[in-house]
Parts: sequence; C-alpha cells; structure tokens
Amino acid sequence: MRKQKTKQTDLHVSQPMGLMEFLLQKMGGMSRTSVKSLLSHRQVQVNNRVETQYNYALSVGDKVVVLTSVANMELIHPKLRIVFEDNDLLVVEKKAGILTVPTNVGSRESTVLSVLKTYVRKANPRNGVFVVHRLDRETSGLLVFAKSRELQEFMRDNWKLVTTDRAYTALVEGVVEKENDTVVSWLTENPKTTRVYSSFTDNGGKKSITHYEKLQNNADYSLIELRLETGRTNQIRVQMASIGHPVVGDRKYGNGASPVMNRLALHAHLLAFNHPVTRQKLSFELPVPKEFFKVFR
Repeated sequence: MRKQKTKQTDLHVSQPMGLMEFLLQKMGGMSRTSVKSLLSHRQVQVNNRVETQYNYALSVGDKVVVLTSVANMELIHPKLRIVFEDNDLLVVEKKAGILTVPTNVGSRESTVLSVLKTYVRKANPRNGVFVVHRLDRETSGLLVFAKSRELQEFMRDNWKLVTTDRAYTALVEGVVEKENDTVVSWLTENPKTTRVYSSFTDNGGKKSITHYEKLQNNADYSLIELRLETGRTNQIRVQMASIGHPVVGDRKYGNGASPVMNRLALHAHLLAFNHPVTRQKLSFELPVPKEFFKVFR
C-alpha cells in the first residue's frame, strides 16, 4: 500500500507579482495546471492564510507556504536504495554492477534510470526521472536524479555551483608515497573503443584535475579519498592508472580481476549540494564498503 507524506516548502517574496507567476518561478518547473491544482486543493498559504486565487497580488515580504504530497513507496531492488526523495529530486545509493543509463539504443538491460522511472510512475504514469550525473557500472555510491527536465538542465548547467562537496574512496594498487597530491592531465577518448587516455602535456584533450589524500596503506595497497575538480569520463580510474596506482579490480585500465576483491574498488561516498528549489543545504554520506578494508587485516 502506498502512503503519503506531506512536504512543506517555505517561500519568501522579494518583489511584487501575482501568485501564479510566483509559484511558476519557484516550484521547479511546475505547469500552470499543477499550480492551479495546488490552489484548488487549498495547499497554498499566504501569510498563514489559505489562498486559492491564482491572481492574488503578492507584496514584498509576504511568506508563501506550499504543502505537497510525496508518494512514499518502498523501492525494493538488490542494486538500489533511495536515500532521499521529495517532489523535485531523488538521491539513491547505487551498488556496483548496474549501469546508470543504457549504453546502447534500444537496450533492455535494467539500469538505475529504468528502475527509477518504473518506481515514480507507480504514483503517476506521467511522472519522469532525469539524469543529472553518472557513475560507471562498476562504481558504487551516491547519485542524484531530477524529477523534471528543467531541473535536470539547471543542475547540469550549474553543477559546480550547486555541488558543495563530492568525494570518492578508492583502494589502489601499490604504496602511494605522498600523503596528499593533485593529478593534472589531459584526457582524450577513442570513440571506437570508448577507452580514455591520459597525457601529462596538453595534447588538445580535456584538462582534468583530481585531488587525493592517503588514508592508510600496507606494502601492497593504499586506501585514498579523492575529490574531483573536473568530472570527466573514467577520470579517477584513468588518472590513478597513469601515475602507477590503478584502482583495484579495474579490468579496463588496471591489472584486471583482483584476487582480494570481486569488484572495482571505487565508491562515491559523499555528495553535498544546495537544493535547486528549496535552497536547503543537503549532505549525504555512505560508509566505505567493508571489503575495501580486508587487505589491511
């Protein structure tokens, strides 16, 4: 059975305008029909009084409160878990082994996107989910999706401004000598093989910057935390391999299948950003997978 929870959005008026225009600007790409539905169902308050007139004249300093219902359905999937959901966004934990989006046109393979589309359409067949950023199939961690194309475009176009922190944990081959360092290289992709190559001189590729800090190590492996200044395809995997410390279990850029772990040892454990609609500061953090520590026992 699907339950309903109520979300309250508090908005403040900074310039005079009609209520309809104000809500269209502030409610993340809502249609006029959706706004009228909110008004007719007495879900909008102005200065603590219910307001149903779309042309109500707002003044500077007015407080508008919007009450909306969010479907609270349980998503049961072995590779996905919902971490956060409201009317605008979905934040999920992706396990290793599932694609974010299809890689081939017409593919019927289950992806994070296809699973979430099915999930949101249980509440309303017209609901949608739109990709904001991606993780490789073999990488686990946090992903955010928008529930409207307008929000998707806004977050993609302003990703560096919206995102306040984003970090990965990786187990890499060998002993990383420096406690912390920055890798700067230029990445190019071969469109035929989809393999990315790194050059430490400007060869016309995309300049890519990764900061890392060593957390612990033994004679064979190092556990590191990484923060990306740029977000290129396979950036962490390619750059760590290029400095002689490929990610454990990397079959594409590293030493192949690992005897210590049956997966790629890369995990997006931290994601913090400013909500594009409510302006609320959101921060999500996942524990580092236990298997990353087995080599240190």
